[in-house]
Amino acid sequence: MSAFLARNTETLLDIAADVIQLLKSSNATVGVAESLTAGGVMVALTSVPGASAAFLGGVVSYATPLKQTLLNVDATLIAKEGVIHEEVASQMAEGARRITTHDDAPPTTWGVGTTGVAGPDKQDGKAVGTVYIGIASPTGSKAFGPFNFPGTRERIREATVMEALARLREELMKARQA
Repeated sequence: MSAFLARNTETLLDIAADVIQLLKSSNATVGVAESLTAGGVMVALTSVPGASAAFLGGVVSYATPLKQTLLNVDATLIAKEGVIHEEVASQMAEGARRITTHDDAPPTTWGVGTTGVAGPDKQDGKAVGTVYIGIASPTGSKAFGPFNFPGTRERIREATVMEALARLREELMKARQA
């Protein structure tokens, strides 16, 4: 089980601003695929002035069939593990890169995927608060989790958005040092 990153007094907007600045300074772009967060990651990113220079777009794939058809999440994986799974998060992040790439530009550099259970009931045998976050880059994809965020449905979704952007920021900083 992954521990979520310790927070100080920084806000979601602080983290989103860092992400946008890191993307812009490296001429990189990001696309997002969200399930339980239902657009929260995209809202946070686009709250930053100048976000359009790095944020290309995304999809809310709340329904399982959309994860398969829009994002190319493997149907066999979903049938075996359900949608609350680390590999589903990774494949969603990869799908976000693919669907936000267009003919007139280089491929989208980064992708983020969020999947989990916000409640009120468990799903696919996974407890409320179970979350996976996927991050994809040109060198591959990885998943973080499972996280077990406590609290209400809204609190779980808020924690997921913050964690997803914090993990993306961490990966962007690692990529700068490579």
